[in-house]
Amino acid sequence: MDFLQYLHDFGEHIVMDRVEIYNEVSLQFELAIYLRNILSDNFRVHVERNVAFFGLNKGDYLKREMDIAVFTPDKQEKHCFELKFPTQGQYPEQMFSACKDIRFLEQLVKSGFNESYFIMFADDPLFYVEKGGESIYKAFRAEKLIKGEIIKPTGKRDEKLILDGEYKIEWQNLPSKLKYFIVQVKI
Repeated sequence: MDFLQYLHDFGEHIVMDRVEIYNEVSLQFELAIYLRNILSDNFRVHVERNVAFFGLNKGDYLKREMDIAVFTPDKQEKHCFELKFPTQGQYPEQMFSACKDIRFLEQLVKSGFNESYFIMFADDPLFYVEKGGESIYKAFRAEKLIKGEIIKPTGKRDEKLILDGEYKIEWQNLPSKLKYFIVQVKI
């Protein structure tokens, strides 16, 4: 399966006005419908699927539910898609949440999931325009590399993540100010 290509093709469907997304829920359902339509009948596409469905202990993971799970009926092949489409600002919080989703995908892949994907859409330039700011901003705006230790940028700053991999952000242009990037997580 070339899920990276499928995801970029989904972006093209947005460009051609075949798909309209306007928030994270619309993204989740439109992408699930798109995947269901293009994948063979050998795959199931589930939205908001709990990790326990795959025999995993919920307490061992950063999140309990996957935005989209794609798997074969025997669960020998399984992929997770985590999504972000922030529409209410909260830039550092949403950026940290994106990193948390990537760490969650790393946990799933280590537990037997095949390559999995994080997709972020943003129509607010403050997520992707190269400006100054702390390390979390630099990862999304300037350096465009998510890696290593990431400290929660707001509040008590007592929450931190350590990513095993390094993930390059390559913002893709869509109509208007809408952009997206895809991170593939694999062993």
